[in-house]
Amino acid sequence: MPQSLAVNLVHLIYSTKNREPLLTAEVRPTLFAYQAGIFRQWDSPAVVIGGVEDHVHALFLLSKNHTLVKVIEEVKKSSSKWIKSEGRAFESFHWQSRYGAFSVSPPHVPQIRAYIEGQAEHHKAETFQVEFRTFLERYKIAYDEKYV
Repeated sequence: MPQSLAVNLVHLIYSTKNREPLLTAEVRPTLFAYQAGIFRQWDSPAVVIGGVEDHVHALFLLSKNHTLVKVIEEVKKSSSKWIKSEGRAFESFHWQSRYGAFSVSPPHVPQIRAYIEGQAEHHKAETFQVEFRTFLERYKIAYDEKYV
């Protein structure tokens, strides 16, 4: 085959440190746009990014040239530096060190996109912890409850 081809869609979920509700409605659109730029820089374009006060969901197409851990590290590191420049309320901002990354089949993209875009409504009825446990159980991932 004359070229390398890959389609690796990833649904990434990560939270603020200690799940602090720091991602205000005012900062989220700019934060998500900034993060989309970082994904692009790493040849891993975001399909959609969304979230609420304490966590973010991103659906992106992982580059065939970069590892998952490197792309996530760069998105979190760079966006953490950026948000700290957005005012005193964010000067001690940090992302939680861990994350969840789940593979997505291309036919499921519309469903995942709608889910991410509906985060504000979704979290009126369900906490982040319940949501994250659901993903871990759906993907049959063993986990330690103290980290959820």
